Formats: sequence, structure tokens, C-alpha cells
Amino acid sequence: MLVNIDGARFDVLDQGGGPALVLLHGFPLAKETWDAQAAGLAARARVVRFDLRGLGSTTATPGPYLMEQLAGDVVEVLDALEIERATVVGHSLGGYVAFAFFRMFAERCAGLGFVCSRAGADSTEQAANRRALADRVEREGTVPLVEAFVPKYFAPEVYRDRAELVARAGGIVERTDPRGAAAMLRGMAERVDCQDLFEEMHLPVHVVAGAKDALVTGEQSRAIADGVEGAEYDLLDCGHFPLYEAPDALTASLERLLARVSLKEQS
Repeated sequence: MLVNIDGARFDVLDQGGGPALVLLHGFPLAKETWDAQAAGLAARARVVRFDLRGLGSTTATPGPYLMEQLAGDVVEVLDALEIERATVVGHSLGGYVAFAFFRMFAERCAGLGFVCSRAGADSTEQAANRRALADRVEREGTVPLVEAFVPKYFAPEVYRDRAELVARAGGIVERTDPRGAAAMLRGMAERVDCQDLFEEMHLPVHVVAGAKDALVTGEQSRAIADGVEGAEYDLLDCGHFPLYEAPDALTASLERLLARVSLKEQS
């Protein structure tokens, strides 16, 4: 299904049936990174995926892409599909969007999942590094993106023993529109701290971290689970990319989130 939102065209995948589950991808990636989980979860949920603004097959519009704008895109997609409430799960960047979605549209949120993501805003140095990378990407294309992210996605042994996973992720990064990537980098640099939302999250929250994650530390992910009453936490033996490194374990983890959402909705 194609959905047009504020000058951008979104190719939305809608699989399965049951309670709605939105899977949001990381940076600079695309919806196909969730293929394994979508296939497994479609037996018990209506799984919705699309490429975030400016990434994958979605149109690159002028930026920066603030997380609030991206959360608005999620709502527009849900409206187009006539979905009132959904569980929203985000990988890395997708987690930032999930926080913004809850801040703006809590009444439409049945549950939240954060995969290798964090609640804190960038430090001054991190934000400056993102903006500098955005400038480079606009000048040089996707090569700086590949260099900055692909060597940090996976656990060390993956680079040695599972080169096909590295190539698969690298291919997605290489196909990214530099304009969209630069706009997203600048938007991420401007995102706000979301730890103030923890006490408002009276819904099922599930956090998944990678024990060997080089981009988001276990402590940063754990802070979400520790801050939200009743949140559950899974630490997987992988790097930043459990979607590829530990696909079955991640699917099982998200199945537990869906089970908790179902119980909450029935109570």
C-alpha cells in the first residue's frame, strides 16, 4: 500500500492479522531488516512496516527530520490502515521515534518495545559529530555512512564468521539517499531526552539489548527498563543488530511483549 504524507511516498507492508504491531527500523536502514521477525510475528499480530522518511524507498524531503515529525508519519500510516491503537517497536533510531510517538499519541499506544535503543539525548559532542557526518554525506555520498556504521553494527565474531550478514546490512546502507540520511542525522542530533516519560508509561514496555553492542551500551538500554515500572528486559548475545544476529531470540522476545499487551487489553 502506498501512503503519501507531506510530500513523501511510503510503501507500507501490512502482514498477518490480529492486534497491530508497528516495527520501526534503525539508521540508515530500511524495513526489510525486520523480515525474519515480521514473518514470525504475523501469526499472532497485524505487522506493519515502512521505511522512515528519507530512508529506504521513502522519499527524501527537506530536513531535518525531527523525531516528532517521524512520529506523525507513523500516525498517518495507522490512519491510512484504519488502525486505532498499536504496539510500537523500534530498533535504534526506531526507538527514538517510538518515544516521540508515545509523547504525542499515548492514547494510540498499546505497548512499546525498544531494541538496542536509548532514551537519552545526544551529548553536545555526539550531536556535533552527527551534524559533521551529515555534511560529509551531502558532499561525498554514502561512503562515510558505511564507514561510520557498518563496522559497529555486529558483534566481533560476526565480521569473522558471518560475512553475509555484514554484506546484507552494508548493501542497505549503500542504497540510502544521501539527502535523506543527512536530514535524519540532523534530526537525531536535535532530539530531546525522553527519560521524563518513564513515569507516564503505564503500559507494557519491553527492552532488548545486545551484550556486545558497540553503539548503544547495555547500561543505556537497561536504564529504560529500570526507569519504567513493570518493564521487561532481555539481554541477547549479539551486537547492535539482533534482527540479523539473533533473529529467533528477538522474535521470541517480542512475542512475550505481545502476550503482555494482550493481557493488558483484556483486563
